[in-house]
Amino acid sequence: MTISSTDPLALGAHTVDIDGVVQRYHVHGTGPVCVAHSGGLGIFWEYLRMPALERQLTVVYPEPIGTGASGRLASHPHGYTRARYSRFLGALVDHLGVPEVHLLGHSHGGFVVQYHALHRPDRVAGVILYDSAPVTGPEHAAEAMRMVQSFAARYAGHPGLPEVLAAFQAIPTIADDARMTAVARGLFPAYFADYWGREEEFAAMRAAVRAAHISGLDENLVPHAVDDRADLGSVTLPTLVVVGRHDVVCGVRWAEELHRLIPGSELLILEKSGHFGHIEEPDAFSQAVTRFVSSTARGRRDRPAEAGAPPRP
Repeated sequence: MTISSTDPLALGAHTVDIDGVVQRYHVHGTGPVCVAHSGGLGIFWEYLRMPALERQLTVVYPEPIGTGASGRLASHPHGYTRARYSRFLGALVDHLGVPEVHLLGHSHGGFVVQYHALHRPDRVAGVILYDSAPVTGPEHAAEAMRMVQSFAARYAGHPGLPEVLAAFQAIPTIADDARMTAVARGLFPAYFADYWGREEEFAAMRAAVRAAHISGLDENLVPHAVDDRADLGSVTLPTLVVVGRHDVVCGVRWAEELHRLIPGSELLILEKSGHFGHIEEPDAFSQAVTRFVSSTARGRRDRPAEAGAPPRP
């Protein structure tokens, strides 16, 4: 791993070489360090920016390998397993040079953070599993289909609904970055509690979504499935589970199961959110995460406040 000579927690964009692959990451905010792993597979990191959280925490946003300005594996678009992402996550934590961090994983990032909590808990003070699930595969897909059908019934007759349903049907046809981006934008309204009721707020974000095609297969072209249910009872890290009431992808059923399986975990259900509670209910989301981080930090190194920034209450 090649270490940068500059402060790895200075505000702005950074790169670090890990196993011969460039990992790009971004630092925003002031306070205890929280590394926020975005979802996907393949969605670029920008959607996960959390300005309300950055007022209280130093948030480090990696661009997951295979996306954005980070490097790609030689096996791209295959080989992006949780073990691989966890290896890069651990190396990034080492690079940051702090005694401990909190890890926040959204959607597929939650699957990565779950794996990391089970296999590499050192230097991690706590984890936030945000719109995650204990399992993928047929059972998860069936629940998602049920939630999509509920979404379609709720918006029956809306002129934007056919585009969303067509995007769901197109998922199996994704074979390149352009198609992945188009499908991600098409799905976007289904990921909110009420996208069309707040379209003025969210339309620009939808237009800005970018994505890379990542297959979900390992290096041997075998589907990379998740089933953590037998292992989650051994998680020893403090855990906060966060979910939006209207999430069609990793909904309340899965959050409640995570909460039941992980000893001592906390559960927050955001009643007015879908898959993007940090956007739909930013204050409630940031307050809960900040409280969790503050209450579970064992030994912290805050990044110095930016010059001219007023002290926080």
